[in-house]
Amino acid sequence: MANSNGAFGLRPIGIVGQGANTTGATEYRIASGNNTKMYQGSPVIPIADGTISEAQAAAGGNVGLLGVFWGCKFVRASDGKMIFSPSWQGTAAGADANHPIVAFVYDNPMQTFTIATSNVIGARNTEAEVRAAVFKNINFATATAGNNTTGISSATADLNTIATTAAHKLRIIGVQDDPDNADFTVAGIPLIVRLNTSVNSANGGIAAGTVSSTGV
Repeated sequence: MANSNGAFGLRPIGIVGQGANTTGATEYRIASGNNTKMYQGSPVIPIADGTISEAQAAAGGNVGLLGVFWGCKFVRASDGKMIFSPSWQGTAAGADANHPIVAFVYDNPMQTFTIATSNVIGARNTEAEVRAAVFKNINFATATAGNNTTGISSATADLNTIATTAAHKLRIIGVQDDPDNADFTVAGIPLIVRLNTSVNSANGGIAAGTVSSTGV
């Protein structure tokens, strides 16, 4: 039976270890002239001017990830109202540049997320084969797309990219137990991941597009 999962980006579910899981988001700024769309569940990166933007490449690019975008607030220029939105629609949002545009980002490097797979491949079409990928790394099938109506990201993970490649954006740490998404012969398998290239990690910083962390 086909999995019920669609593409929903990265959805926070917990943290690694035994610490308290506050699932708190940090506030960052979006430049008023940023015309790049960001969706709830999209990976985002730090920009040199101190703001954030989306990952800028389907597979995640070669810049370390700051975290996962979970919405924003801004003052709408047309009527002066404060708007809370699950996505940033670029200049089409109509934000007043005289007021800050604030993004909410899950940026804890120990934050865990669930993400759906985009595909099925012969080497990963049983539960045992998918679980054998735990502790390896994986890249996005698409990191930048989303639904303009719901504001939800459509980022998914590409099973073809599972490897020990250090620069891959996500580390697989488990497979979510979900009876509605337990068919390993089709897309939509719910992986549990953390950011493998988090700029907030003590040992996972980016230098010339590479990361110090590796898969096993």
